[in-house]
Amino acid sequence: MDHKKVRVRFAPSPTGGLHLGGVRTVLFNYLFARHHGGEFVLRIEDTDQTRYVPGAEEYIIECLRWCGLEADEGPHKGGPFAPYRQSERKALYRQYAEQLVQSGHAYYAFDTPEELEAMREVERARGNHSPQYNHSIRRSMRNSLTLEAAEVKALLDKGAPHVIRIKMPENEELHFTDMIRGTVSFQTGTVDDKVLLKADGMPTYHLAVVVDDYLMKISHAFRGEEWLPSAPVHILLWKYLGWEKEMPEWAHLPLILKPDGNGKLSKRDGDRLGFPVYAMNWTDPNTNELTKGFRENGFLPEAFINMLAMLGWNDGSGQEIFSMEELIGKFSIERVHKGGAKFDYDKAKWFNHQYIQKTDNARLAELLQPVLQEKGVAPEPAYVATVAGLVKERCHFVNEIWDHGFFFFIRPEKYDLDAVKPKWSAEKQAFFEEWANVLNGLEDFSFTPIEESFKQLATAKSIKPGELQLPFRIMLCGGKFGPPVFTIAETIGKGETVERIKLALAAFQ
Repeated sequence: MDHKKVRVRFAPSPTGGLHLGGVRTVLFNYLFARHHGGEFVLRIEDTDQTRYVPGAEEYIIECLRWCGLEADEGPHKGGPFAPYRQSERKALYRQYAEQLVQSGHAYYAFDTPEELEAMREVERARGNHSPQYNHSIRRSMRNSLTLEAAEVKALLDKGAPHVIRIKMPENEELHFTDMIRGTVSFQTGTVDDKVLLKADGMPTYHLAVVVDDYLMKISHAFRGEEWLPSAPVHILLWKYLGWEKEMPEWAHLPLILKPDGNGKLSKRDGDRLGFPVYAMNWTDPNTNELTKGFRENGFLPEAFINMLAMLGWNDGSGQEIFSMEELIGKFSIERVHKGGAKFDYDKAKWFNHQYIQKTDNARLAELLQPVLQEKGVAPEPAYVATVAGLVKERCHFVNEIWDHGFFFFIRPEKYDLDAVKPKWSAEKQAFFEEWANVLNGLEDFSFTPIEESFKQLATAKSIKPGELQLPFRIMLCGGKFGPPVFTIAETIGKGETVERIKLALAAFQ
């Protein structure tokens, strides 16, 4: 690491939900910045107004907040390099695009959509199935490289619609050092003349990302490997604008792959296989389609972050459970993998299970509140915390505290009579009728006195206690599940235990 101040940025487009790959990019940016005592910047790249989705920016900020990845600067916090929305920086970009034109590294292109489509049709007819506006095509198009200077001036003076394109060299080899992949090389002749400034005056990603990274003094940039093909354009822009020495160090992260390893994980894969791929629920405002998120599926943010960190990185020790502090302390870019990481939802659930076991019961009780409200129950928080502590060992998700402990909050609506009836008898009926009265008289209604009174009466009635415990469990829970049965009785209390015995006896006859 050199002496320059570490400043990294996450620069999403506000076009929809935040995918696992996007959150992991944020995470690695964040860990790198914090490991080196640097700053983490959030910048909203909303220059493509046709794809802008209302509410997406707020969603992104809330996602980062839930994950514990709070930015030092951003549209919601301000900072020394504001504004942090590219749409609010629109006036900055044209001067740099014009500078590139004046230096001969970019040009005005006046081609209409119809002319561009006609060019594509001609090229496809010639066997070029992927026509691009490149060094060979530009010679036959309407741009400042083919038009007379006077005509170009006249078109500009009358406000003719135009874009500014980079003039890619025809045959130049470019190199840069990727922090993950080492030396990466490109031939410029394979890259088309990307639009830098659109007809509406908005920059494209290519120009904006370079200008903003320079002006915001970004030192390191992490992004997905799908952006590697754009690297030649960005390298040349840094060079042509005279900022080559200030270019950030880049790291192109490996893809998060489908569970079978065949291709990049997508929202469609999550829908098909029944797991979330977004950090939080996202509702498309145009279609009202809901895409479920990890948060709403019952994941703890610490588990979610830990799981993501292990998708493409490890510290070499075999350790899998890391707190945020440990991740920051141990994160090393040298340990990020070059190859894609297969997403394993069962492993994700395993991480969440580990964290639920470690989580304070009072916090679990708080997280369960939406479920309790949905079920129409409102127990005291301390009681919910007690229940959480009794059942969390069985839970992979916060929501499952209800699934494994609903009987602590509501009486059984039905009983597993098939488990009781075959061995039910008048003697057992009489035992529970008498024991209910014994329980009513207990001053200390806790595990040991409940158990002792149970065993004493069973002995007196010459019934094996083991034959009575299953019916008692079904009386309290409705089925063959739950923590130790005397613990359940102690937790729900004397009055509720006795009442459930009486209700069940009526059903058992």
